[in-house]
Amino acid sequence: MNEKLLRLIVILVTALLHVLVIFFLVFDTQVFFQDIPEDARVMRLIDMEEYVPPPPPPPDPEIPRVEEIAETMIETDTAPVQVVVAAGTIITPVSDEFLPAHLVSSTPQFDEDVIASEIFYPPIALRSGIEGRVILDLFVDRNGMVQRITILREEPEGRGFGEAAVRVFTGRQGIPATADGVPVSCRFRYPVVFRIR
Repeated sequence: MNEKLLRLIVILVTALLHVLVIFFLVFDTQVFFQDIPEDARVMRLIDMEEYVPPPPPPPDPEIPRVEEIAETMIETDTAPVQVVVAAGTIITPVSDEFLPAHLVSSTPQFDEDVIASEIFYPPIALRSGIEGRVILDLFVDRNGMVQRITILREEPEGRGFGEAAVRVFTGRQGIPATADGVPVSCRFRYPVVFRIR
């Protein structure tokens, strides 16, 4: 008798499972459990906060007019002191056109050993074990002085490689480019590779 009862229970449980599987497969049960969307066009006024405009910015301090400054100027009978500088000690910027590298006989030269010894590997990249490559666009005047630097490419970006490369070339002087034996201002690309040794 226990065996018949056990068989009956197994048959009923199996039949119930079949009915549930058929019910969930045939009928769309998502309709029963789907939330009703709220009508966004209806709004209650008690739910809104009143908009308070921000206070106006403080007024700028008054800048004195030129006439007022001129009235307070002091006239003197002595001439300003002039400083005499030895020739060749001050390099005045020359408004030259920076020639592209393909129009010069020789490109500017920098001491690569000095650059390699002075370059600073970014600490974040060093700790992470990341190597990088930077391509700089250097604007070198006819005296061999780097006047301007542009980062053309930095791989990978945001790891400090570009800043380190710019820092080592800022204010750097080398041998200027020449065109037919005459020093000229030149613009050329300079790759800097960062490798962990």
